[in-house]
Amino acid sequence: MAKYTQKELASLGLTPMLPKHVGIIMDGNGRWAKQRMLPRTLGHRAAMDKLRGTIRLTSDLNIEALSLYAFSTENWSRPEEEVSALFDLLVEYFTRELDELHKNGVCIRILGDISAFPSAVREAVTRAHVKTRENTGLKLNIALNYGSRAELVRAAQSLCESALRGELRPKEIDEAALFDRLYTYGLPELDLVIRTGGEKRLSNFMLLQAAYAELYFTDTYWPDFSEKKYIEALKEYQLRDRRYGTVK
Repeated sequence: MAKYTQKELASLGLTPMLPKHVGIIMDGNGRWAKQRMLPRTLGHRAAMDKLRGTIRLTSDLNIEALSLYAFSTENWSRPEEEVSALFDLLVEYFTRELDELHKNGVCIRILGDISAFPSAVREAVTRAHVKTRENTGLKLNIALNYGSRAELVRAAQSLCESALRGELRPKEIDEAALFDRLYTYGLPELDLVIRTGGEKRLSNFMLLQAAYAELYFTDTYWPDFSEKKYIEALKEYQLRDRRYGTVK
């Protein structure tokens, strides 16, 4: 993957002041399929096919981290056939794309509790993480069976266990200690959250991490979210006045 030069960024209407960490809620796959009178599963396949270009462009723009909301804790309530198809697509994606991602230095991390997934899914995502964990390129984070509330509960339990073992005192628990127990530990702060599909909410995605993130909502369904539309979102981000509660 070739990094864009400052001149190439300018040709896209961008400055070098890009977000370090982008999160994407990839919504609208089922509605995309319904609009075309196709099965919902084909909408999810179209969504998976969209990932390659998105990941490549993120890396080329020298954005440090990309977090993708792929399967939430609430997605278990979907029809069994759809959930099963999503699992098959996950295995297919990690099997098909792993070598290319690894060759391009992408470091894959899984956010969420994958213990409830079928063994084939667990093995595929674990293999991807292990193979790429030493890579120094784009930090690609896939949120699987992820929910921000569950993540915070897990972090709180971990801190309590450390306190009970005498490893830290309650007064020593601060924001840094809490963030160190989240799935996103060590990643740059979340700067931009993009949600496709027309909904305007976070839907339990990185609630704490998004405290000062810029939010960008678009009616475009994820399978139609082109590289041009991605760049439009980044342009909008660069127009925002990020004050973090201060007065300028």
